[in-house]
Amino acid sequence: MSEPDPKFAAQIDSDSQRTPVRVAFLTRRTSPHVKAREESTVMTLPEVIFRTAVAVELLAIALTLISLVWHAPLEQLADPMHTPNPAKAPWYFLGLQELLHYFPPVVAGVLIPTLVVLALTAIPYFNINLEAEGFWMRNRAARRHLFFIFLAVFSVVMVIFRVWAVLVPTLLIAGAMLWAARCAPDSPSRTGRWLASKPLAYWIMTWFLAQTVVLTVIGTFFRGPGWSWVWPWKS
Repeated sequence: MSEPDPKFAAQIDSDSQRTPVRVAFLTRRTSPHVKAREESTVMTLPEVIFRTAVAVELLAIALTLISLVWHAPLEQLADPMHTPNPAKAPWYFLGLQELLHYFPPVVAGVLIPTLVVLALTAIPYFNINLEAEGFWMRNRAARRHLFFIFLAVFSVVMVIFRVWAVLVPTLLIAGAMLWAARCAPDSPSRTGRWLASKPLAYWIMTWFLAQTVVLTVIGTFFRGPGWSWVWPWKS
């Protein structure tokens, strides 16, 4: 006769993780409660919704108090006979207004925003690097050739239109990508391993954020009358 499986041996233990297989005998004076570690998740309803509602209420109260103490940075009433120079859009549109300085209105105001929206809509439906592995992990030679071709065409277009505000961050991101191409996942350098593990989506988002920040900063602090270049400390 074979010995019983030790996993099913009778024992007294309330730790469900140490002994997940058990037979429990409950009497009137006992409880089926077992000890378990708290998980790092909470239920959406009602915990998260309640916390979100409290945060929204606190934010509304804070904004109300701030508006009572400090005046909003508004200018005088609009006068069609005296328009400001330069007439700047809100800060979240200044990057697009900066592009209007380089490209024709149809390109900067219609074509580029349309392509960005279509890309954000269509990219999730393509089978692009779903494993979130490093961009240079597979087909490194072929990807390097395509990368150089795309970078050369993009750089030529930027040079023709003299869009240095877009070209310089693009070259910096491209340099980081080429550095990542020379790194291996088992590189002794922590920076090398970190760069080698970054997927294509990471580089695209990094480039997009860098362009947004650079164009917005230029439009906010470095553009004066007639959208000419001015230094902030001389304006």
